[in-house]
Amino acid sequence: MQETAVPSAPPTPPVSLAALLSRDDLGLRQITGPPAGEVTLHGAHTSEMSDPYPYLLGGELLLTAGVHIPEAAGRPGSFDFDGYVARIVAAGGAALGFGVAPVHDTVPAGLVAACEEHGLPLVEVPPRTTFSGVARAVWQLMARARLSELRRITEAQQGLAAAASRPDPVPSVLRRLAGRLEGRAVLYGPEGAEIAAAGREPGDEVRRAMAELARFVTGHPSSTATDTVAGTRLAAYALGPGRGFVLGVAAPHRESGDHTIASVAAVLLSLLTGEHQSGTGAARSSALVRLLLGARREEVAPLLGGGEGDGAVTRWYVVHARPDTGAPDAVSASALGAALGSPLVDAADDVVRVLVPAPPRAEGGGGVRERDGGVRPEGDGSVRPEAGAAAPRKPPAGSGPAGSGPAAQPGWTLGVSAPVAPAEWPAADAQAARALARARATRSALVRHAERPGFADLVPPGEAEAHARALLAPIGGVPALAETLRAWLSLHGSWDRTAVALSVHRNTVRQRIARCAALLGADLDDPDVRMELWFALRHLRG
Repeated sequence: MQETAVPSAPPTPPVSLAALLSRDDLGLRQITGPPAGEVTLHGAHTSEMSDPYPYLLGGELLLTAGVHIPEAAGRPGSFDFDGYVARIVAAGGAALGFGVAPVHDTVPAGLVAACEEHGLPLVEVPPRTTFSGVARAVWQLMARARLSELRRITEAQQGLAAAASRPDPVPSVLRRLAGRLEGRAVLYGPEGAEIAAAGREPGDEVRRAMAELARFVTGHPSSTATDTVAGTRLAAYALGPGRGFVLGVAAPHRESGDHTIASVAAVLLSLLTGEHQSGTGAARSSALVRLLLGARREEVAPLLGGGEGDGAVTRWYVVHARPDTGAPDAVSASALGAALGSPLVDAADDVVRVLVPAPPRAEGGGGVRERDGGVRPEGDGSVRPEAGAAAPRKPPAGSGPAGSGPAAQPGWTLGVSAPVAPAEWPAADAQAARALARARATRSALVRHAERPGFADLVPPGEAEAHARALLAPIGGVPALAETLRAWLSLHGSWDRTAVALSVHRNTVRQRIARCAALLGADLDDPDVRMELWFALRHLRG
């Protein structure tokens, strides 16, 4: 016996049989079969063949006047109604419309019984209604459904794109997708763990099935997979080949256009989770291996990409960032790195650190511009490009005005170091940390470390560090005291701002500063004392 096979439906949204029956101008009446609201039509087809199976694609309303049924069919056994209906069902026919004129005055009882037995909706078409009119009505309903679907998809695309531009792009996209589908949207990481989720929490069975579906698409060539569990429609979309990220979707029902909407979300999430390619992965892997094997930072920096890269020592910014709301995750940190123009991101605890290549110094204008368009040597003796030299590289994405370094990013608070050579990365890391603390204390979106010549540069670094250690020795054994003193001095003695920067109570700041004054035997209200302590703190390393 041939199994029921439903061929793939045309790429047009189906319409409900109930919508067709509601057309008063047609006068259609359902005689038997499942409720019209549960039946969908993908088209209409007229056939008077005794076996319409070869001519159906699936999903059609088959229209017939019963020409192939003998008039004597009222006698038992004169026509195989059961076989006729079984072939329609096997071909995937959605419903049968029977015209009661001009061949038959009523719908044959045997046909009614066969349709009821096989669960095929049977619709009576009155004499005044032509089959062409029924077919036209079906196509009109499909056209309206298609227009409605396109509008829904367009609105969803706009909403998802807007969500992707928010400071928290991944959670925003998931929330918007879950709202559109009235279900659950989950982003799975390469290890199969949930990174972020939004929407209705499903039951344990559905949750396990969706996680299994996500693992399936990561281990198979197919980039999408679907399933139905406990009446819930599941779908999984691999976000790029070989990366391991998967979008999982669970919805209680599936409407026309849902797959397209979910696919749009998958594309956006692929961009948000994808690594920003400012250098090849192989080169960065090589740099990591060389560092682990003892190479110096300045030796591996050219492998990281960006910067000047023409033989000169590449300069870099270190950026410390904290999100304005919530805690950073791996995906939002990657998105921040992409916005700043660097894939070198470290998301640890509540701070994200990004190593950003600096543009060539000539773009920033370190020297004095001459009338002929060249730039004369700066104080360090280095020579900047003259007129006619090769055009400098374009600054990385996320940079501010030329030479100013990384720009502020919506939804983040940033602290930016001075541009330094690779050998000075640890010092720049400390600069960025202090800049971030000041930015949070002053509620600024971005604070840069100010690097300019001063009196402190007149003292040799070694002697300055030795003096700093001797001066600060009484509080050297308590890191919290030195940290509090540094923040308090940088914020001009503001108790409240220091408390915000250190995430402690203002009374704690007062107690620590009083303790510093007692241990150092210094009057911290004296500006000369403050200046000397600030000088020492700037030169204290480790």
